[in-house]
Amino acid sequence: MDEARARDILAAAGLPTGGEAGRAARGTTDGGEADGVAVREPEAALLALGENAVFAVGDLVVKIGREAELLPRAERELALAAWLEEADIPAVRAAEPKPRLVEGHPVTLWHRLPDAVRPAEPRDLAPLLRRIHALPEPAGFTLPRRELLGGVERWLRLAGDAIDPADAAFLRERRDSFAPAAAALTPHLAPGPIHGDALPRNVHVGPEGPVLVDLETFSSDLREHDLVVLALSRDRYGLDPAAYDAFTEAYGWDVREWDGCAVLRGARETASCAWVAQHAPTNPQALAEFERRVASLREGDPEVRWYPF
Repeated sequence: MDEARARDILAAAGLPTGGEAGRAARGTTDGGEADGVAVREPEAALLALGENAVFAVGDLVVKIGREAELLPRAERELALAAWLEEADIPAVRAAEPKPRLVEGHPVTLWHRLPDAVRPAEPRDLAPLLRRIHALPEPAGFTLPRRELLGGVERWLRLAGDAIDPADAAFLRERRDSFAPAAAALTPHLAPGPIHGDALPRNVHVGPEGPVLVDLETFSSDLREHDLVVLALSRDRYGLDPAAYDAFTEAYGWDVREWDGCAVLRGARETASCAWVAQHAPTNPQALAEFERRVASLREGDPEVRWYPF
């Protein structure tokens, strides 16, 4: 699905795509015909084009899934939004309670947030996670497990011959060792609902404070999954240690104190490395980043800098 196709789906859903609407602005002539004054529809601005095409349309955000198979996920995301609203968790709110299926594509409508007052920081994320981690399981629908390593095989298959077969075999071996180790962990926190991709990029700081903006990765699993993300960001991706300390102070606990942290970190590193591999066939920078990550894992060096991709 490219942008042109996504705009066709917007139109088929009865949503404006931008430009002249070609309809009368006010009233008709005495003969009952439009007076010829055109109305300009709200411009549909493309915000993202990946597994979903995301458009800002007036006071709405519209998400269009790539294929009909994503309909159950869209339904779960809307159920999540309603559940979070009932729990008074600051998060994006749905403008319609059910997805539309338009020409084989799930379409969901969301209320557009006001402009951000500043970039989100780790300290903004911590209170939101505390509130999510205090929630019981939702009624009426079931959250999936956080299958952190579930995509490794697909990503390596997509990488194909672009990566060294020995590197692919190495990552498969890591996956096969970390999967049972992660399943056997004794958590420090009570398991339950988690965000699943707990990074500041998924927080929007508006006039009324921080709001969660991505619900697709919500799961039910070890709460520590949400906390290892920023610990890894500190050690691998250059997050300022002071910003990490502000996060742990606001949350009330540092996951690095937990015996199982190294296992979840290792699993996440394995998944992150394999995720980059899928882009290697068409992007030399992705191949270079993949090779950097694999080398650091082979050498057992936990502090080699990785770069977001």
